[in-house]
Amino acid sequence: MAIRMQKFPKNLLNGYQNFMSGRYDTDQARYKELAKTGQKPQTMVIACCDSRSAPEVVFDSGPGEMFVVRNVANLVPPYSPDDQYHGTSAALEFAVQSLKIREIVVMGHGRCGGISAALASNFEPLSSSDFIGNWVEMLKPAAESIKDTKHMTDSERQTVMERISVRNSIENLRTFPCVKELEDRGSLNLHGAWFDISSGELWIMDHETGDFVRPNMA
Repeated sequence: MAIRMQKFPKNLLNGYQNFMSGRYDTDQARYKELAKTGQKPQTMVIACCDSRSAPEVVFDSGPGEMFVVRNVANLVPPYSPDDQYHGTSAALEFAVQSLKIREIVVMGHGRCGGISAALASNFEPLSSSDFIGNWVEMLKPAAESIKDTKHMTDSERQTVMERISVRNSIENLRTFPCVKELEDRGSLNLHGAWFDISSGELWIMDHETGDFVRPNMA
């Protein structure tokens, strides 16, 4: 039986052409230097894989400036050394120990589908494997604590959970010995952020209170 060859998406090819004639042409020397010397980013961003909240776009990042990891609901699992597969943990370990990252930003966003799944009643599985359900279940205690709050609308509850998720991920970052040691030493800083897709607003987590506030851009 002959295998039908799939055509590569035309919009991606068009985008690539624009990239080559635009940004690559402008930053060609930078790309060649990165190819020769390797990457040396100072910042790691752990963000959601939602297509509407790309951190490279939000922070107008150039090539080689940020080491980005994206997963459903921008979650960092707790430190769990075992023989299972740990994509986010592996990326974190590489960033901290090999790239010597100085800043880690956990960036949540509004209208997050992963957070909606965490707030869904009874964490009902989406499929027999239910990878998403198992993944967001690490938020179950927090989700249960606010799910029945009568004085919140659904949208308010969603936003609260999105921000709790960021704080939860930062707490889990500190369960990694390599992160905790460097943070205690003052060689690594942890930050929380939340991006509103509809308005473009960026909110930053206050280190002392955990509240999310608008940054002073002055």
